[in-house]
Amino acid sequence: MQASQAEERKEVLKDFFGGREEDEVSEDLLTHLIQFEELMLKYRSAIREVTTKLEILNDELSAHTERNPIENIQSRLKRPYSIARKLNRLQKPVTVEAISQNLNDVAGIRVICPFIDNIYEVAQMLLKQDDVRLIASKDYIQNPKPNGYRSLHLIIEIPVFFSEGKELIRVEIQIRTVAMDFWASLEHQIRYKNDSPKAQSIAAELKACADTIAQTDLTMQKLRDRILEE
Repeated sequence: MQASQAEERKEVLKDFFGGREEDEVSEDLLTHLIQFEELMLKYRSAIREVTTKLEILNDELSAHTERNPIENIQSRLKRPYSIARKLNRLQKPVTVEAISQNLNDVAGIRVICPFIDNIYEVAQMLLKQDDVRLIASKDYIQNPKPNGYRSLHLIIEIPVFFSEGKELIRVEIQIRTVAMDFWASLEHQIRYKNDSPKAQSIAAELKACADTIAQTDLTMQKLRDRILEE
């Protein structure tokens, strides 16, 4: 990590420590950290709920139709530094309350599907469940980002039951094909937080790779459909 990035990270993280150095632990700071950990527990629980729903749907279709619309399910929690940085960018206070009120992507799930039509099939099955509420949807498959990124993004809200009652927690779900995920993962490694002239110069090549992969997805879909028609 470059020195400037390290300094930026240190300054942003100090917001989580009330402007104190990391080794100064006051009662207020301890309370703040406990609240943060409790909030992360809620997000982890929401991830578990949604993951279970997806696994059940995949198992059901595998048993009844001998096909798996889901290849893989991955999950992640946004790191404290990323949370604080995004709140700063939104000009919001770095507090536990601000996290739950302003951020929809603290809890994230990535669903990898074999074919494009599986993406919409999985999304439709999940959203049909009466305890899943759709907050927002962005279709970067029909409308790719300028850099070539493709995926279906859903922000959903689900109830999670705790000892003291039910809470509604938001989860971001990204659904994409194996090929889309392959491109996105490599593009992320190549360009993540890198604004150098060299990184910018390869943007057109990365876009061309994304277009090639998208065409491959369409071809594989057509081949699969032809086999199923026989």
